[in-house]
This record gives sequence, structure tokens and C-alpha cells, in this order.
Amino acid sequence: MIVNMSDATALPLPVPLPLPALADASLRQRQSTIAGRVYDTVRRAIVQLQLEPGSPLSEADIARQLGISRQPVREAFIKLSEAGLVEIRPQRGTFVRLISLREVENARFIREAIEVAIARKAAVEAAGTDIAALDALVEQQRAAATSSDNAGFLHLDEQFHQQIARSAGCEDAWRVLEGLKAQMDRVRYLSLPQATPLDVILEQHTAIVDAIRRCSPDAAEAAMRRHLSEILTSLPKIATQKPAYFTP
Repeated sequence: MIVNMSDATALPLPVPLPLPALADASLRQRQSTIAGRVYDTVRRAIVQLQLEPGSPLSEADIARQLGISRQPVREAFIKLSEAGLVEIRPQRGTFVRLISLREVENARFIREAIEVAIARKAAVEAAGTDIAALDALVEQQRAAATSSDNAGFLHLDEQFHQQIARSAGCEDAWRVLEGLKAQMDRVRYLSLPQATPLDVILEQHTAIVDAIRRCSPDAAEAAMRRHLSEILTSLPKIATQKPAYFTP
């Protein structure tokens, strides 16, 4: 668990964090591996708002609760800071960053430019197995929406976009996007299902897959552009509903 020091309320990490010792690795390699796991787990907690914007984070508490040294936690905090998710304030501590509207809008702009190009390429290069994988992901999302599993829905959404990149041979481009969209991910989690109904996302995903199935780059581009513009509609609503989560 991670403890929110402002009110001493324990906030559960989203998944267990196994940290086995690696006997054949150097200390630096072990710490790097552990730091990556701490990063992934705390990032997920921030994105899913288990750690709310503005919450303080204690390096010592996290290290103690996970039974590890402080060094990999410190490394994870630095990486989270570079991703725009935490703010390290000298002499004051480390805090979950408030969401910046400008950064969300900039990330969306960059993501649209890259993913529209990926969608066009996928419409030309996707194989039948790729399209079958996309169809399966849409159906899994439909099941998650029916059961009101927002976290599962967003995880499948991530897989959906990653699969489009894979079908276009653009895995490296997707890895670039993963490093850009941290702020967007928090807004996407906040938006479901009130600001952005799940059936709207399903309709948009279906349109993207159909365009790729028809081998129509123009239709795939239009469908992806429409899909990635959805956040521009939901963002003002969310900022009004949760003003404490956003930078002034």
C-alpha cells in the first residue's frame, strides 16, 4: 500500500507488486528492474485516481511497505516526474501532479498526428489476423462496458490502439505515444462513463476497424481523427466537475 500522508489514509496499490531478488544480476540491474515495477504500479494508481492529483507521496513509506530500499523508489519517482505525473519539490516532498489542460491538449494533438498516419498505414497493410484481433478487442470492450468495468475497458482500449500500430508495423511509434499520453490517460479515466459514454467509444472503434477492413486509408484517417477528438468534448466537462484536479 501507499500511504497518503495528508490524512494517513492507506491507498491500495492497484495490483500486488512482486519484487523477487535476482541472484545473477548486479545490484544496479536489480534496482533498475524493481524501479520499473514500482513505476508501473504507481503510474497505474495515479491514472486510475487511487492516488489523486495533489496527493503527497512518501519515498520512505513506499520503500518500507514494499520491503525494498529507497533507491529504486527514488528512481521511479524521477521517471514519473519525467512523465509529468509527479512533482518533486525540493525541501517539501513529492506530490502527484495536478492535470494540465494545456499538456493534455498538446499530447492529444501529437497523438492524433501519429495515430492518424498509423491508421492509414494499417488500412493498407493489416492482415486478416490483425482485423480478427481488432474485432475480438471490440467485443471484449463491449463486455467490459456491459459489466461497468471502466478500468478493464480502458486497458482494452490501450490494447486496441496498440494492435492497430502492430498491424501497421508501427510498434516503435506506439512506444513513443506511450511516453506522451500520461496526462491524457488520467482524463480518459475521469471521463468514463459520464463525460464520454462507452457506447460512443465502441461506435468509434467499430468505425475504425470497418475502415481498415475495407482497406480505405481515407476512411480510417477520418474515423481515427474523430475518435481522438472526443477528448476535446469531454475535457471542459471534467474540468468543471473536478476543478481541484486541474491546474488553475
